Amino acid sequence: MTAPVPANAPDTAPRSERDRVLVFDTTMRDGEQSPGASMSLEEKLELAKILEEMRVDIIEAGFPIASNGDFEAVRQISEIVTESVVCGLARASMADIDRCAEAVRKAKRGRIHTFLSTSPSHRDHILHASQEDILEMITKSVTHARNLCGDVEWSAQDATRTEQDFLRRCVEAAIAAGAQTINLPDTVGYTYPSEYAEIFRDIIENVPNADRVVFSTHCHNDLGLAVANSLAGVQAGARQVEVAVNGIGERAGNAALEEIVMALKVRGDRLPFHTAIETTHITRASRYVSAITGFPVQFNKAIVGKNAFAHESGIHQDGMLKDRGTYEIMTPEDVGQGGSNLVMGKHSGRHAFREKLKALGYELGQNALNEAFQRFKDLADKKKHVFDDDLVALVDDALASGADRIQVKHLRVIAGTEGPQEAFLTVTIEGEEKSANATGDGPVDAVFNAIHAVMPHEAILRLFQVHAVTEGTDAQAQVSVRLEEDGRIATGQAADTDTLTASAKAYVNALNNLMARKEKSAPDAIASGF
Repeated sequence: MTAPVPANAPDTAPRSERDRVLVFDTTMRDGEQSPGASMSLEEKLELAKILEEMRVDIIEAGFPIASNGDFEAVRQISEIVTESVVCGLARASMADIDRCAEAVRKAKRGRIHTFLSTSPSHRDHILHASQEDILEMITKSVTHARNLCGDVEWSAQDATRTEQDFLRRCVEAAIAAGAQTINLPDTVGYTYPSEYAEIFRDIIENVPNADRVVFSTHCHNDLGLAVANSLAGVQAGARQVEVAVNGIGERAGNAALEEIVMALKVRGDRLPFHTAIETTHITRASRYVSAITGFPVQFNKAIVGKNAFAHESGIHQDGMLKDRGTYEIMTPEDVGQGGSNLVMGKHSGRHAFREKLKALGYELGQNALNEAFQRFKDLADKKKHVFDDDLVALVDDALASGADRIQVKHLRVIAGTEGPQEAFLTVTIEGEEKSANATGDGPVDAVFNAIHAVMPHEAILRLFQVHAVTEGTDAQAQVSVRLEEDGRIATGQAADTDTLTASAKAYVNALNNLMARKEKSAPDAIASGF
């Protein structure tokens, strides 16, 4: 993949290259720092394949010094990805940079991404360092990284709250030390579009050798401005955007990959820039990230939400029947969403099922397809109609729980007006069956008490949420559960026509995710993100 030409470079390159914007995906690094969004190694490897097929330019695969799990994820992704750049994050310390360099050593195209706080708030309260100390640390860390890897990116953490004259000096030091990409992140989602654009213009116009590097945006969404700020940065000269699938990330999240890519594609009249992203893979990536993190995509989410291409108003429906362009500025096919909501039923065959899954963005292997088809048949026997959303919930549920060490095998619940309610539960723990029964104040409480009896733990239930996937009394219930233990948060999700079964599976899925998170050590506070 060809790198873009810096916006302010001498005008010798074709215009198309000067207007190329690199897409830097940080779903596996900043996105995973969302409380409860931990991903297993296998899930990260699969996500890396999806991102590469989508033609993401740079994949930030993790923070190698944070844990052995993160190091191994970056190392193994470096070995399987051949087109995208594989990037690891490192603080401005020799140990961090050495660990990162080792993780990306086998990558066909590797990058070290090192960062340092520059704002007065971070200098005074986190680093306890002077401006001169910061400049010295930048020079030493970037130089060390450059000696270990041919591709180095440097980020000024909390750039948008940094004094502009000092920010210029920091960027100048990083460029002089060998950084080829300069990231000016809005770490706390503080800036607004015109202000962020002015920061880039000032740096690009006034820092020596700025025409030799690519400038990057990295915006958080605390004020709901992450996408708008990122696009303003591009208009001001940035040629790399740092994004996450579904916008996941620290606090309110990052700029959403799908929104920025489609804004550039649809509004080329006012945003004359382009990316290399194969947009038809967007929905597939969105649904996979939602499934493995347990973070549902809100119905009205731009581009990938359930209602993004839904029309209920009679006026809208009339317009759509006459010309799709009356109420759609892009088509669902552009982003890999199914163009229609055809009903599937118990008489549908395997071929029709496979084609429907393809239309919904799923490519399953034969074994996974056979299992999904049987689950579909079981569901069709319970429901009058099986809609696209039912199929999405069915497959996502399998993706989210397929590798769980604990799985629900059997559940029977006695409920009604006369309590206490009682649950009889059997689970398999790494293949071994364990059973228990418990009572509770209501059937859900009884189910959760039975899970606690069969799998003792100290986790506290922080969220229990149920919603119907489709309409009707036979609709599947989609349940989300969030657990917290010792400061760690994990989310689980499951769907079933039986709400209590879905509740049990979601709770167990959250327990599995919590166990996986326990096996990882968290990076210290200074490395919490941009």
